[in-house]
Amino acid sequence: MSLNTPPQPSHCPRILIVDDDRDIRALLSDFLSQNGLNPQQAGDGEEMFHRLEQSAYDLIVLDLNLPGRNGIELCRELRQDSNIPVIMLTAKTHHIDRIVGLESGADDYVCKPFEPLELLSRIRSVLRRTAAAAVQEPVSREALRLRFQGWALDLMARHLISPTDVVVSLSGAEFRLLKLFLDHPNRVLSRDQLMDWMHGREAGPYDRSIDLQVSRIRLKVQDDAKSPAIIKTVRSEGYVLTVPVEVEYR
Repeated sequence: MSLNTPPQPSHCPRILIVDDDRDIRALLSDFLSQNGLNPQQAGDGEEMFHRLEQSAYDLIVLDLNLPGRNGIELCRELRQDSNIPVIMLTAKTHHIDRIVGLESGADDYVCKPFEPLELLSRIRSVLRRTAAAAVQEPVSREALRLRFQGWALDLMARHLISPTDVVVSLSGAEFRLLKLFLDHPNRVLSRDQLMDWMHGREAGPYDRSIDLQVSRIRLKVQDDAKSPAIIKTVRSEGYVLTVPVEVEYR
């Protein structure tokens, strides 16, 4: 499956709403249109991928409980060859769904029922972070890659390269979080700092999204979760990248 490259967020970002409830799609489309966005709709995964093949979008709002393949399965498939931002819509009482949604590569989540203004705020926040990352990647003295422990983070292609030259794909959230650690080696970063940089808000008392994303990065760089050597946990404080980082320039 070949998907169009996501466009850079512009004056009127294109948002794809994927939900099997026609009324919810219509209400969200009207609301987002009134607030300067360009929403399109899809009722299931098949229609979502059809639209992605036909056109480019800046962000997907993806309902978890879809008929057929659910949002988690669709997000995992999407992450195989696309880093388009995804905000997952999940049931408020299903904590495990939110956890698995983030593990599947979603950038953020919103619990149903939700206020449209909250979703709009999350959409704008993700779009700002995506745009900022796109601008910053090639700017720092034309840095191309950040190397650490035999690995390399490609700032242009937004993927990892293993010590054996195997390309490892990253979601948008994984790329941003790993780059944050690589930009601040040997510095303890608190969960609140990481949550603010990643999602534009502080971590709630039961919010494990940063811990889950750190776990995903550890898995991808083969960092043993029980005894990590690259990203270590600092009890009651946060996380720290403990290996040297080298910058490869153009």
